[in-house]
Amino acid sequence: MADAGGHVAAGAAPLDTGGRRVVLVHDWLTGMRGGEKVLDTLCRFFPGADLLTLVHARGAVSPTIEARRIRTSIVQRLPQPIRWYRYYLPVFPMAIEGFDLDDADLIVSTSHCAAKAVVPTGRAVHVCYCHSPMRYAWDQFEAYFGPDRLGRAGSAAARLALAWLARWDRDTAGRVTHFVANSRFVARRIVRYYNRRASVLYPPVDTRYFTPGDGPPYPYFLVVSALVPYKRVDVAIAAARRAGVPLRIVGTGPDRARLEAIAGPDVEFLGAIDVAELRELYRHATALVLPGEEDFGIAPVEAMACGRPVVALGRGGAAETVVPGQTGLLVEAPDPDAFAEAMLAVGRQDFDPHALSAHAARFSTDRFEAGLRTILTEALSGTLPC
Repeated sequence: MADAGGHVAAGAAPLDTGGRRVVLVHDWLTGMRGGEKVLDTLCRFFPGADLLTLVHARGAVSPTIEARRIRTSIVQRLPQPIRWYRYYLPVFPMAIEGFDLDDADLIVSTSHCAAKAVVPTGRAVHVCYCHSPMRYAWDQFEAYFGPDRLGRAGSAAARLALAWLARWDRDTAGRVTHFVANSRFVARRIVRYYNRRASVLYPPVDTRYFTPGDGPPYPYFLVVSALVPYKRVDVAIAAARRAGVPLRIVGTGPDRARLEAIAGPDVEFLGAIDVAELRELYRHATALVLPGEEDFGIAPVEAMACGRPVVALGRGGAAETVVPGQTGLLVEAPDPDAFAEAMLAVGRQDFDPHALSAHAARFSTDRFEAGLRTILTEALSGTLPC
């Protein structure tokens, strides 16, 4: 079984490194999500590269990634690392800085937490594909560590720790030669928090696999998401209840128990499913619902590739991928009433599946691989601007 959206297309011929030693760095390997799809491409570009990561759950990622020589950090040796690695957040700086990169000529990190902070040698070029500056240390503290989740005392203690982590995250940005952001939204956050410029390269969506199906949509709405606080799946649950429509939720995560406790009988939690089942769910949904602010958001593009519209919060990456009135609807605030109204409205509107699929092709795997190949070729030749 693969995590939702875990399909990875074959292709991506290796890059000629000219004898230079390449090292890949990724935050953690515990599932096959959007960041791991980027990593899968990098593993095919550099099949001989070592892969460094904080913690690795064997078998959790694609065969291409699993085939690398994977080196883990001290976090892997702590008690129950696969289950509890998120709670070892204060250890991440020491763990990521503990990797030896003395013989690396090119470092390519894919980072939304700590990977970008590895310590390179003076000669190494470090390209970071940044999914986001560390969310919980900057603008999403309340979603993860607010008083409603940890209590007042716990939240106050966490704020002190995260303030230190934010300073570390900012101060280590200088270890990156060139940032590549996964959306214009993230590029702006890189400027705001790191005072660095970034190229923009949208992540890969397998638009050859995710294609429209046949027949009319079924009367259910779909959420495809990790079950973590900032995704705001609770908003989708409340909106579906107010709209009186069935909701199916694909994904796993630590927030599942809380979400199940507030869900009614018309909400179905499907957990981790294989990619074929996911494609069928996309093809037959009335619409995909995206209630949280996403850095990019691969699920909405997969849904559009399958010919189905999206109801999304009009912030972050969704504002760059969803065209209001043409490929879905954007909602101004994460408010259940507003989402319920939009869900009912999108159900009354006719959308051309093939027009949605054509729009999604702008974010195809082929386009991503061509853009990434250009960036990394320039990095290897020394012509990549900082």
